[in-house]
Amino acid sequence: MSTPVTVRVQQWVVLTSVVLFALKVLAYFLTNSVAVLTDALESTVNVVTGFTGLYSLRLAAKPRDREHPYGHGKAELISASFEGILILVAGLVIIYESIINLVHAHPVKQLDTGILIISATAAINWFVGAWCIRTSRAHHSVALEASGRHLQSDTWTTVGIVGGLVLLRFTGIAWIDSGVAIIFAILIMVEGYRIIRQTVAGIMDEADEELLKKLIALLNQHKRPAWIDLHNLRTIKYGSILHLDCHLTVPWYYNVNEAHLEIDALHALIGEQFHQSLEMFVHTDGCVPPASCRVCPLTECRVRKSPFEGRLEWTLENITSNVKHGV
Repeated sequence: MSTPVTVRVQQWVVLTSVVLFALKVLAYFLTNSVAVLTDALESTVNVVTGFTGLYSLRLAAKPRDREHPYGHGKAELISASFEGILILVAGLVIIYESIINLVHAHPVKQLDTGILIISATAAINWFVGAWCIRTSRAHHSVALEASGRHLQSDTWTTVGIVGGLVLLRFTGIAWIDSGVAIIFAILIMVEGYRIIRQTVAGIMDEADEELLKKLIALLNQHKRPAWIDLHNLRTIKYGSILHLDCHLTVPWYYNVNEAHLEIDALHALIGEQFHQSLEMFVHTDGCVPPASCRVCPLTECRVRKSPFEGRLEWTLENITSNVKHGV
C-alpha cells in the first residue's frame, strides 16, 4: 500500500523540525540570548509533536478491522490534543524564561548572525506550515492541520524574538526582547487552546454545523425527484473519513434495486463534492400518501393521492430531526 499524502507531508515536517531546532540551538550558543533560547525550547515541541503526529497519521491510515470497525482516524484527534497541550506548556515556559531574563539580564553577542539564522528558520516554518494546512484541508486531516498551525504559530513567536533582537541591537534596552517574547507567548497559547477545542469537539462527536450547512446546500441544489424527503441526517468525522447516516424517503412502490439506485446517486453526489473517503448508511423509507404527495415533485407517479403543492427546502433544523416532513 502506498504511503498516504498526509504521512509524506508529516515526514517532511519532522525532518524540518529537527533541522530548525538544531539551527536555533546554534543561534543560542552564538548569541547567548535568552530570547533565542526560549525560541529553541519552543521548537522542542515541534520535534516531539512532529514524531507524535507522524505516528498518529500512520495509525489513522490503517484500514478498519474487527477491533476498530470505524477505522483508526480518531488517533489524529489524540495527537492533535497532545500537540495543543504542549503548545500551551511551551507558552508558559516562554513567559517564565522571559520573566527570569527581566530580573537577571544576560549579556548578548553576535546579534547580527543570530538574527539572520532565526529569521531563516521563521521563513521555513511559515512555508512548511502553510503546506501542511493546505494539504490537511484537501485531505481533511486534523492532525496535519494541527502541525501546520503549530509551525505557523512558532513562526510568529520567532518573528517576535527577531523583533526583540533587532530593537536590542539598535537600542541596547535589555528588557525589550523579553517583553516581545511574552506577547507572542500569549498568542501561541491562544492557538494551542483553539487546537485543543477543535480536537475535543471531534472526540465528543460534536456536530460540525459548517459541514452540515455545505452538505444541505448541496442536497437542495441537486435534489432528485425521487428524493421525496431526507431526515435524521448525522455526520461524524474519523480522521480523513466522513461517516454519514440518514433516512431517505422514496416512493413506496420502489423495489429494492430502484431504491438502491437512489442511494448510489446520493453517495456519488456527496463523495464528489467533499473529495474524501466517505461511508454512508442510508435507511430508506417509503412515502406516506397523501402527506408525502404534497412535497413530491415526481411527475410520473402513478399512485398520487394529492397534488404537488411545493418543493420541500431542507434546512439544518428539519433535515437533522427524525421526522418525515410535509408542507
